[in-house]
Amino acid sequence: MSGDLDRTEIGVVHEDGSRLVDAEPVTDDATIEGALRPRTLDAFIGQQRVKDQLGLVLEAASARGRAADHVLLAGPPGLGKTTLSMIIAGELGMPLRVTSGPALQHAGDLAAVLSSLIPGEVLFLDEIHRMSRAAEEMLYLAMEDFRVDIIVGKGPGATAIPLELPPFTLVGATTRAGLLPGPLRDRFGFTAHMDFYETADLRAILARSAGLLDVALTDDAAAEIAGRSRGTPRVANRLLRRVRDFAQVRAEGDVDLTIARDALALYEVDEIGLDRLDRAVLDALLRRFGGGPVGLSTLAVAVGEESETVETVCEPFLVRAGLLARTPRGRVATPAAWSHLRLRPPPGSTPPLPFGEAVEAELDGADPA
Repeated sequence: MSGDLDRTEIGVVHEDGSRLVDAEPVTDDATIEGALRPRTLDAFIGQQRVKDQLGLVLEAASARGRAADHVLLAGPPGLGKTTLSMIIAGELGMPLRVTSGPALQHAGDLAAVLSSLIPGEVLFLDEIHRMSRAAEEMLYLAMEDFRVDIIVGKGPGATAIPLELPPFTLVGATTRAGLLPGPLRDRFGFTAHMDFYETADLRAILARSAGLLDVALTDDAAAEIAGRSRGTPRVANRLLRRVRDFAQVRAEGDVDLTIARDALALYEVDEIGLDRLDRAVLDALLRRFGGGPVGLSTLAVAVGEESETVETVCEPFLVRAGLLARTPRGRVATPAAWSHLRLRPPPGSTPPLPFGEAVEAELDGADPA
């Protein structure tokens, strides 16, 4: 693999630069996800611990006839935070107001949203950690005392006019809970930390989605797609749609194990969910730098990408999959990375690797003993 690979050559699928295995939503996700989202907690698959805890909070609030405590949903993208916010509103029987942190850059923006709420309404604030500091300060008072102070005028003549708000439930979602200031986190009555999904849960999600999309999907095919979905329902549903397209064009329309494998091979998503960009990073780290350590910028240049792309797009999953480690000296490949690419590490580069029969000793052609 050459050092001047461009974005197309390393396997980015979409024209806007996003990838098939990205957890962030891409162009065609919004409409499809809206149709596939469950409407009740009972229909929501996975996250059982969060469901049990959240169900108790909502049931108690409904029994008291009062607005539920504010809820913070924290976790990586694509795990269902937006879906849960819609379910919360549905379970409470209240309308849902949707906005986002980047849209609230001034205190007046937040005041306009809060002042138009009706009693008991659910306000979903996505990417809450990206709000401006001025809006955060206003939100503290609104969450705790259900009022905001509107500043009229400037300088010594400025006057604060208190504005009473109806009781409401704020549902905040964040992918980076550590960026939230402590005073804001403390004002949430319930915090749900969402985890990546088990393969069994993803299989159930795929079976449900296949029914809604009118796709004939076998259990083996569902298991194959689930195993390559990085523990993320959004990725699983996206892969299902691409496999459906493959089956419609090149097969009889039904999706079995062979069709699923052929489709995912065409889209270059391997058995653990790596795409060509992920493998390009690993391949450069192993073949060119002997497994590391190597600096981030050097590794990015080797695959023809920006350092930020490698750090934020590729590394999180590679680290979570146990294929790459970050050290003070740079990025280092783990024994699992050598095994996954079927390469044999140079002597002394990594800890001894237990090679199986499927691992090829490509570096020196020797039989891996």
